[in-house]
Amino acid sequence: MKPLQKTLTALALGTALLGAGAAQAEDLRIAVVGPITGPVAQYGDMQMIGAKMAVERINAAGGVNGMQLDAVLMDDVCEPKQAVAVANQVVNQGIKFVVGHLCSGSTQPASDIYEDEGILMISPASTNPDITLRGFKMIFRTIGLDSQQGPVAGRFIADEVKPKALAILHDKQQYGQGIAEEVKKTVEAAGITPVLFEGVNKGQNDFSALITKMKSLGVDFVYYGGYHPELGLILRQSREQGFDARYMGPEGVGNKDISAIAGPASEGLYVTLPADFTKVPANADLVAAFEAKGEDPSGPFVMPSYAAVQIITDTIAATGSTDPGTIAAAMRETTYDTPIGKVAFDDKGDLKEFNFVIYEWHADATKTEVQ
Repeated sequence: MKPLQKTLTALALGTALLGAGAAQAEDLRIAVVGPITGPVAQYGDMQMIGAKMAVERINAAGGVNGMQLDAVLMDDVCEPKQAVAVANQVVNQGIKFVVGHLCSGSTQPASDIYEDEGILMISPASTNPDITLRGFKMIFRTIGLDSQQGPVAGRFIADEVKPKALAILHDKQQYGQGIAEEVKKTVEAAGITPVLFEGVNKGQNDFSALITKMKSLGVDFVYYGGYHPELGLILRQSREQGFDARYMGPEGVGNKDISAIAGPASEGLYVTLPADFTKVPANADLVAAFEAKGEDPSGPFVMPSYAAVQIITDTIAATGSTDPGTIAAAMRETTYDTPIGKVAFDDKGDLKEFNFVIYEWHADATKTEVQ
């Protein structure tokens, strides 16, 4: 199949919330699944606005093969059990295409159901490598992997930071622990042995014992694998207890709420994030469309979500089919021009290329590219 060279500048989610209104026969329904509520709903909002913008613009341009898109927003709260319940609702509603899920721990069990039921799923945010190591045919993503992101952070720590005593923490979840282990593997290969590799509990709010332990070990740099609610508290409590080690985390902490939680203690945090696609000149019109709606297109999952919807519809347009199996097979043979750049999938459904960038985070929730 020839590469699809057209980047659709379209989409505004003909939003159908779960259970709200039956879609018309000519509509193509796409479930957009992520955390609408819960502690990481900020990331779900990035996913939803990206997908909705794609739907709006595609519909405004006439839809795809005579069909209008109908986005069905579903909330999995980034909880595995809820993700399974939502995946079963997708099946029961006869929806054949999914943009989601967001958290790796939710994506993996949901993807089992989608694969079994012949439903095509593109995650714009789940980075754990295990998700696509099972030989599935219907599971894709428009985000890079922890096995790419972790080494970027690990090499930076080893080559640039050169800590005297490194601690690596994680939240014991599939995403957070997985990326922490990738960082640990990378720094150890560079000759750095962490003095502490330890998990905290999701939802934990008192880290004084952990901070005391790190102080006693002389820790001067901390890598944290997980999401912003816990790290924000760790940063704030570290400042309050006079522990001045520098911190670093993955895209799961790169959210303005890290500054809301940690305040001045968030200044100087290092974060690995996808490249800022709002700076790409070809995306200027799309960025303006987001800004005209008062939406922030710079979040790490906004453009990957837009790209996921675009890829589904581009492939439907090219093949003339809405059969998920046909679309999945064609996706592995096609190169797409999207707001996240040229996209091509490998046999596992992962992107052949994706770039993570290191930023220094600031207390005002802005960031500066480091490398």
